[in-house]
Parts: sequence; C-alpha cells; structure tokens
Amino acid sequence: MMKASFKARYEPDKAAAAATVSVNAGDFKLRASLTDATVVNGPSLNGLAIALEKPGFFIVDYNVPKKDVRFQFMNSVRVAEKPLNLTYIHSKGDGRTILDGALLIDSGNKVSANHVLGTGNTKLKYTYVHGGLTTFEPSYDLGKNAWDFAVTRKVYGDDVLRATYQTSAMNLGLEWSRSSKQNGSFKIIASVNLAEERKIPKLCAETSWDFEM
Repeated sequence: MMKASFKARYEPDKAAAAATVSVNAGDFKLRASLTDATVVNGPSLNGLAIALEKPGFFIVDYNVPKKDVRFQFMNSVRVAEKPLNLTYIHSKGDGRTILDGALLIDSGNKVSANHVLGTGNTKLKYTYVHGGLTTFEPSYDLGKNAWDFAVTRKVYGDDVLRATYQTSAMNLGLEWSRSSKQNGSFKIIASVNLAEERKIPKLCAETSWDFEM
C-alpha cells in the first residue's frame, strides 16, 4: 500500500509546502519527502529526504542535499510493570545525540525526559489527561532553568484547542486544530511575545491532506 500526504503552511509574509510519499515493504516502510524548494525554479534536490523505517524499532533518515544521515532507534522495557519507551537519536552531520524516555504510569499520567548528550540541555515533562478531554503538560528545562506550560482541550468532536506559555521567552501561543479523514486537517496558530513593547500577534495557518493509493 502507498500513502501520500501534503502539507501547506501560510503566514502573512510567506507560504511553504511539503509532501510525503510512503510505501510499505513487508515489515519495513520506505518514505520520501520534499518541500517547495524541491520544485520551485525547476526540479532540484533541495528539501529532498528519504527514509527507511521499521515501525517501533528504527528509522534511518537521509537528507539528500546535505548528505546527512540521522539514526533513530526505539525500544520499550518494563519498569515496575510500567512501560518505559526509549529513543536514541544520532545525527551524523552535527554529531548530536539525543536520548528520550517516556514512562507511562497509567492511562492518564506520563513522565518523560529528553537529554542532549554532552550539553546541559535536559527537559522534564509531566502529562496528565483529565476525563479524556483535557491534557495538562507542565515541563521544566534544566538548561534554561525555566518552566513551560501547555493545556489542550478537545471540543466539538474533532476540534482541539491548545494554549502554551514559555516562561523564559514570555511567548504565549494559542492553537485551534481540526482533523478529518474526509476533509483533511487544518491548524490556526496565534502567538505573541509578552516581553515586546508592541505586543503584535503572529498568525499562521496550516492545512494537510492524507491519501491512500
């Protein structure tokens, strides 16, 4: 089976687009993605990436124009009878290695951590789902010594509202999204920096469609 997706992003001063095509080959999945930079001003390799994935085990991404390879390995173990999902990511180009772990305590509580090896960049996050409709996500950045907060609420069936606040940058964000198999998905994003003297909101809209062939 072949699947394809198309995503477009619109801002007041620019627009961008991206497409992805994936093909199942037994237990593996082959994926190719491109952006508008690949086709604007004639076909080119700009924005082109290919990937080989075995879901739940590994992903190998190759950025064609940058000739950069990224490896991602996933595994799951049990700690005190709770599933702990582990992810190892290494980018050959910049030599950066990321370790990510998420412990699912129960259906409504999850603790996760993200660390970049060789740096002080470590983030801790707690996720709490209340009543299956509202999700609270406080997180703490050890490198910045700062908290971030996010609240997500499902409304009107397929509609989702999300509010975020980054304390270090004083950025407030609001999102409204809707996902539909028949009509595609869209997201409207508004953000404002409360530290700026002129608090002018930045607006952005995203649309996406998925196809099966």
